[in-house]
Amino acid sequence: MTFHSDLYAQALAGEECWWRRTDGSRVPIPVRQWFHGADSRVDHALVCCCDGPTVDLGCGPGRLVAALTHRGVAALGIDISPMAVAVTRFRGAPALQRDVFDRLPAVGRWEYAILADGNIGIAGDPVRLLGQTRRLLARGGVAIVEFDYPGTGFVEEQIRLETRAGAGDWFPWARVGIDHADRMATAAGLRVLTSAEVSGHYIAWLARS
Repeated sequence: MTFHSDLYAQALAGEECWWRRTDGSRVPIPVRQWFHGADSRVDHALVCCCDGPTVDLGCGPGRLVAALTHRGVAALGIDISPMAVAVTRFRGAPALQRDVFDRLPAVGRWEYAILADGNIGIAGDPVRLLGQTRRLLARGGVAIVEFDYPGTGFVEEQIRLETRAGAGDWFPWARVGIDHADRMATAAGLRVLTSAEVSGHYIAWLARS
């Protein structure tokens, strides 16, 4: 996946940034949400069941990894951005700078894997991403995945990161509505245990089939 780490670092440092779509529209990057969470109830739902080793794929500035670590849960953040990894470590939580499709530690031994904040869209291939997530999980492991709102459908697109100073390269992304969770999970060898809407966020818990 092509990624402009300098611009992303600027976003994490507080500069105004947005995602640009090929239709010309732009979406502000919710950096404050990535740092602090959209709503404490959402973050609670994402991590409340995590009582064993947990990997957060695309951890960003590490709020969920930090919350788990401070609770005494063994957790690890994975992110392609060196700035995100540095911020996560500054918060007292472990993180590795890796592409989520690289070789990752403890394959087949994680009890939980998290895909939050739209990260189901990484690389524009949700089935491949969920398949990688499944491989990371231990037998009986659970993936906690945040989807988009019902009716979004399955949208494959190209986006790029922009600031007032410049723009990054285009790279593939995807948006997936919660009503597609069953189909995506089945294609990746997972099954939906349950799902919930929490403060306008849609979360599904997926187990290895």
